[in-house]
Amino acid sequence: MPRVRELELFRLTLPYGRRPESVLVRITDYGGMVGWGEAVRRPAALPGERGDDQEGGHEKLWATLEESLPAALIGVDWEHPSELGRVPGGSAADMACWDLWARMKGVPLAHALGGSRTSLMATVRLGAERSLEGMVARVNRHVCAGYAHVTMDVYPGWDVEPLRAVRAAYPGLAIAVDGHGAYTEISQLEALDAYGLVAIERPFTDLEASADLQERVSAAVVVEARSVEELDEAVAARAGRALLLRPARFGSLSAVRLAHDTAVAAGWEVTCAGGLGVGLARAATVAVASLPGCTLPSDVAEPPRSAQIVTPPVGASGGVVAVPLTQPGLGHTIDEEKVRRMAKDTFRV
Repeated sequence: MPRVRELELFRLTLPYGRRPESVLVRITDYGGMVGWGEAVRRPAALPGERGDDQEGGHEKLWATLEESLPAALIGVDWEHPSELGRVPGGSAADMACWDLWARMKGVPLAHALGGSRTSLMATVRLGAERSLEGMVARVNRHVCAGYAHVTMDVYPGWDVEPLRAVRAAYPGLAIAVDGHGAYTEISQLEALDAYGLVAIERPFTDLEASADLQERVSAAVVVEARSVEELDEAVAARAGRALLLRPARFGSLSAVRLAHDTAVAAGWEVTCAGGLGVGLARAATVAVASLPGCTLPSDVAEPPRSAQIVTPPVGASGGVVAVPLTQPGLGHTIDEEKVRRMAKDTFRV
């Protein structure tokens, strides 16, 4: 039976992109077994996209963990992470509990969640470029690196032309587009379907518009949900045929698994995403993506491996992501010395 005797928190500013912050949770039980979790807070990158800061940002998350997590975990007996419910601080603390529990059981996190895959097909997300030539060149680099699937960010004014250029250069490439909720007119997206898209992700913020689009296009419309309740609404509205599942945006891995099961029961496909951080959150995303319903390529291609604290690094090789099955828990060795060097704030109980 796990029983936490020590809790440590680390706050890191990440050295890439829009400089998101990562909060790490390290828990130790009375037998000396350790579990790790991570939450990444980032601003919205594109118009219409919901950033992680909307729930209060870095300071609120850190304060919640300091004030509430010790009482929720230290000295508390539990048989399975699902018994803890929604622990304070959300996904980071929950992930640490799952990691600790799986390590104690001697099983990989992927198997603990019910995953069955040994590897995943990866997609790579491509933002807008300054020119069509630049976009085609960028796609070329990833195709040469082994990717068979790309996901292009689109928005009104940057959609048909770049898609036409990429499709002309790579007639057989599997392509999805991500609208980040920036569209208001269905006709703008109907035109994209002529280019043989696999999926249109997050076209609208409105479920009714997404449902209307799905009736008009052959590509799967992909809806993002941050809770099982949101997913139930999307399924009831027939707003698409696939779920974009970001484990870090749910409060617990138990809820993530329930969302997966709900989507599969509705006949939907699932794609997983979660690439920011120092490797821990991304490792959990890989474990979730090993679930049987995650049939669409997964987005775990970022960040740069130099920013990771895990060995082996999490990421794609030749367009394929290996699911770590040789070590229990998250399946990676943590470089604790690097964590402590990177940390700008720490807390220990």
